[in-house]
Amino acid sequence: MVDVTETMDAPRAPGRPRSIRADEAILESAIDLLAEGSTIEALSIEAIATRAGVGKATIYRRWPGKEALLHDALRRLKPPPPEPPGQSVREDLIALVGMSGHNPDPRVSKIMPCLMPMMNRSPEQYRLYQELVEPRRRMLREVLRRGVELGELRDDLDPELTVALLTAPLLMQRLLRAQPDLDERDLPARIVDAVIAGIAAR
Repeated sequence: MVDVTETMDAPRAPGRPRSIRADEAILESAIDLLAEGSTIEALSIEAIATRAGVGKATIYRRWPGKEALLHDALRRLKPPPPEPPGQSVREDLIALVGMSGHNPDPRVSKIMPCLMPMMNRSPEQYRLYQELVEPRRRMLREVLRRGVELGELRDDLDPELTVALLTAPLLMQRLLRAQPDLDERDLPARIVDAVIAGIAAR
């Protein structure tokens, strides 16, 4: 472990920006500990500080407590998705649905399933999860609205139900491997086509 406390905690002039290096070390350490099996309840500021090579005071100068730190750590782990290409309603839906439960960081697949039980017990964790997934849901709603405006989709569709129909199957498949015979490579397109068959304008 590299001890970065000295350089991070050195006295600084008023107004001097806080150390980006310290932020990186702290957030990455919190993510690593969760990925290695620590539960949110068991994870402590002391453990994060030790892993990051900083003092606890360094953390408390940046975050008021563990919940706020984890909020930023998980936001870092699951950033908002890129805007869809805008080529067609179908292609945009496929692009967005394909992001459900997918993240290039391998730690996500170890952490997100552990967060699910917490959402049922902690209103704060539930709010955090909703904040993490809302950007993608917002983009899906915008694509659906565009489909209605273009006359491609029914104008009486329920956007919230449609978003759930689009995202839940792939999310469950990737998190739980519920249907091992399904090929995830073409599953986003198959899900979108099945849903569009029910919401297409007539």
